[in-house]
Amino acid sequence: MRKVFLTSVFMLMMTSLFTACGSTTTTSTSTPAAKDSAAPATAEASKPKKSSYLIGMSQANLGEPWRVTMNAQIAEAAKKYPDFKVVYADAAQDNSKQIADVENFIQQKVDLLIISPNEAKPLTAVVKKAYDAGIPVITLDRRVEGDSFTQHIGADNVIIGKGIGEWVAKTLGDKGGNVVEIKGLEGTSGQKERHDGFMEGIKSNPNIKIIAAQNADWLRDKAISVMEGILQANKKIDVVFGHNDPMAEGAYTAAKNAGREKEMLFVGADGLPTPDGSIKSILAGRLNATYVYPTGGQEAIDNAHKLLTEGSKLEKQVILGTQEINKDNAAEMLKKYGGQ
Repeated sequence: MRKVFLTSVFMLMMTSLFTACGSTTTTSTSTPAAKDSAAPATAEASKPKKSSYLIGMSQANLGEPWRVTMNAQIAEAAKKYPDFKVVYADAAQDNSKQIADVENFIQQKVDLLIISPNEAKPLTAVVKKAYDAGIPVITLDRRVEGDSFTQHIGADNVIIGKGIGEWVAKTLGDKGGNVVEIKGLEGTSGQKERHDGFMEGIKSNPNIKIIAAQNADWLRDKAISVMEGILQANKKIDVVFGHNDPMAEGAYTAAKNAGREKEMLFVGADGLPTPDGSIKSILAGRLNATYVYPTGGQEAIDNAHKLLTEGSKLEKQVILGTQEINKDNAAEMLKKYGGQ
């Protein structure tokens, strides 16, 4: 009887052992890892830290001094991080060229893409392609459609446009006046938002009349020719609003060439402290006011480093501040922003 009992215990122990081994084998051969590897890559996936990182910077154009300053600020900020190498591409206001530039960065397998899109809609698909390929994307200044990007950095163009509109409404007073609007490149988010904000800002003065509104594509030289035509067609102009400072400067040049610069006021947006920037123009009496539009270059590099080296999750939107600059505070603002 004792022998039968011991035999039964032995058989029960062996059965339990084999059952446990079978359970362990089943667990180890399950395939969650294989499932994960088959999942599509995303720009938010965590990546191992590297000794160096390649950053691709796709610029809409370098015909605007503000964009040259953006690139310069990116380069200066990157000096703080020896593990960063930034390579640049200039789309020269050509959507097809910028698409090709981004495709090239994807082929290079850059660690992060910074892009200031020439236009939103045409660049959306290729930005999404980079993002879906696992490349984090920071958009600067101008947006793309949808949400296939890691972070957008830029000032609020509606607020800037509204501030300029309020400045015009207040400056012209109850009598109002005739206003010319020289707009940026059609199809860019900044052009639409600055216009919308401006129209909101001048609502408080019903005696303001927009007598001409034409595109000069953010370019000074084009603004000169556009303003020449406007001057010929309009005998009375009180204020010219250029969507950026180079266009406001171009309008001033055209008016001066026609001997009419003292008849009107000129206002723009960017507020650069550079030798050819608008703060110096205000001090020289060419422009009457501007609104600061930060490039976001330093913020883009700092946030890229946080993402790539620290694994920090970035906010989807970073809105940069603005400030009015006029003849009363221009000298102070020039010093504040590092100009000489």
